[in-house]
Amino acid sequence: MWICLNDAFLSIVTDTANPDRLLVRARGRGDIERVFTDALVSENTGTDYRYRTRLPRATVASTLSARIADIDYPNFKATVTETERHAAYSRLWGVMYRLLKFELGTEEMSP
Repeated sequence: MWICLNDAFLSIVTDTANPDRLLVRARGRGDIERVFTDALVSENTGTDYRYRTRLPRATVASTLSARIADIDYPNFKATVTETERHAAYSRLWGVMYRLLKFELGTEEMSP
């Protein structure tokens, strides 16, 4: 699962070593810690997600649920203050918009 927050981009998958935990991964330094403040984060330069932590499923669920409950904005992209993150999310928005147009049959998808 990809999670786009205004201050973090996370990839969350099962921890194959422990099904009671989730592997939370990030490409940006500090993204995990901004969301999971007590997480012990490791760094590995040989993977596509450089930063990782393993957390109980309940911790991930409750933390993300709290972030959802605190939403107070009518426009997500307007809350993204980091220039590069905003640009990346805008590109993602565009790709997903093209997917919609493709599904509606009004545009071809291209790489």
